[in-house]
Amino acid sequence: MATLLVIHHAPTPSLRALSDSVIAGARDDALDDVQVRSIAALEASAEDVVAADGVVLTTSANFGYMSGALKHFFDSAFLQIGGALDDGGGAGDDAGVASPGGRLPFGLLVHGRYDTTGAVRSVLAITGALPWRQVAPVLEVLGDVGDAEREAAYELGATVAALLT
Repeated sequence: MATLLVIHHAPTPSLRALSDSVIAGARDDALDDVQVRSIAALEASAEDVVAADGVVLTTSANFGYMSGALKHFFDSAFLQIGGALDDGGGAGDDAGVASPGGRLPFGLLVHGRYDTTGAVRSVLAITGALPWRQVAPVLEVLGDVGDAEREAAYELGATVAALLT
C-alpha cells in the first residue's frame, strides 16, 4: 500500500479547511491502495518523508514567503531527504538526483490573503534541490475560502494520491 504524507501548516480556519479538503481528497473512496498520513510541519521529520511514497505540502503565504513552520521542516530535514549543497551553499551537483526508488511525487497548496508568489517561489526553489517531482499544478488560493477552493484542494489531494496507485 502506498503512503501519501500531507505536511501542513494550518494556523487559520481557511487553511485548516483547505488542508482538510486535501486530506479528504486523498482518502477518496475510489482510492483503495493509499494510506494518508497528516502531520503538522513543525512535527514532520525526515523519517516521515523517507517512509512516504508521495507528499502534499500546504502552507500559508507569510510576508512573501512560505510559513516559518514549513521552512523549519525543510531546514531540519533537507539533507536527510536528499538535498545537496555545494561549498557556496547553493544546490550541489547531487541535488534533485533521483534515488534508486525514483523521484518523490509532490503537490503544493499555498493560501494567502493578497499574494502567494513569493511563497510558491520559495517552496519550489527548495523542492527543486530535492529528488522530488511536481505532479500537479500548484494550487494558489487568495482570500476567502469557499466551495470552489475546497473542491480544488480536494482534487489536489485526490490527484497526488491517485498517482501513487
